Amino acid sequence: MGSNSRRNLVGMDRRELEQLAAERGQPAYRGRQIYTAIYARGARSFDELTDLPGSFREALAQHYIIAYPEIKGRIASRDGSLRYLLSLEDGARVETVYMPEDNRATLCLSSQAGCAVDCRFCFTALLGLERNLTPGEMAGQALAVIADQHPKSRLNVVLMGMGEPLLNLKAVMKAVRLLADPRGMGISLRRITVSTAGIVPKIAEFGREAVRPKLAISLNASTEEQRTALMPINRKYSLQQLLKACRAYPLRPRERLTFEYVMMEGINDSDDDAARVADLLCGIRAKVNLIPYNGGPALPYRPPSLDRVLAFQKVLSDKEIPAFIRISRGQDIMAACGQLRLASSAEPNRQTLPTTPQQCVATPECQ
Repeated sequence: MGSNSRRNLVGMDRRELEQLAAERGQPAYRGRQIYTAIYARGARSFDELTDLPGSFREALAQHYIIAYPEIKGRIASRDGSLRYLLSLEDGARVETVYMPEDNRATLCLSSQAGCAVDCRFCFTALLGLERNLTPGEMAGQALAVIADQHPKSRLNVVLMGMGEPLLNLKAVMKAVRLLADPRGMGISLRRITVSTAGIVPKIAEFGREAVRPKLAISLNASTEEQRTALMPINRKYSLQQLLKACRAYPLRPRERLTFEYVMMEGINDSDDDAARVADLLCGIRAKVNLIPYNGGPALPYRPPSLDRVLAFQKVLSDKEIPAFIRISRGQDIMAACGQLRLASSAEPNRQTLPTTPQQCVATPECQ
């Protein structure tokens, strides 16, 4: 519920808004006009819905709001990335990362406040899980940052921020439909990616979705023992079960499953690890994104040297596994993959001006 118990329209789809209009004695197309105004035009007040009758706008304003998550702070990276601290209606806080480049921009959205998966190398895991986000809170993150940045270039969206998206699948998929609808926000499904730590039953469910973005799997290990040590979810959904689900996944023509592999020095970065990864992925139409670990205080892992990453990549390439090195952006502001921890909540108004951008790739799925 919103201010004074008024319901937030952000998060409602076209059918729901058509029904809302009908309940107010209006034709269904009025609901579609509201939908287009909110998601395509970015309207934030009922005064902006000028194609609606004045009496209907007044009635809407009495019972509803159009509200985005509130931007509480921005932290700017040297590479131009921005880490947003956003406050939700109940006071919960999440983070969203905006990564502009010359010909595109990428939004990294959160699907949960905190996370329950407890990957040992991930800073978000230190928060634990507060709650799932609603579709409106996920789409609202995108709307809030778009309104703040007005991106002119092509926009990509990755659900790789706080939380495990497949543990909030129903809400995630509704948010994806809002993001991807050509009559709404209009972000191509080919430019939306959902990342999972490997929730095996939900991978099959995700694959049955009629409107489906791309899927990325966090692999991060080459053996059962190694993966269990890094990702305790492996005790419930083993590497063997995960790969079985990946082999059964209904890939579309020319589509590949993306496997994310966070490389940690002395842990999972040897040539033997690379050879085992190649064997694990044999028979799967896959590509691998190699992500040198993004470090920070409180966790003991370190990134490998560039030579080690290149050697790992060569082993995979020699075995005909496409492998790409992804240097995450926003590392200097703890906005890179696995680093989100609400650290900026301690200083929500901090803003560091960016200097010379670094030459690096935004996220695993920006291509």
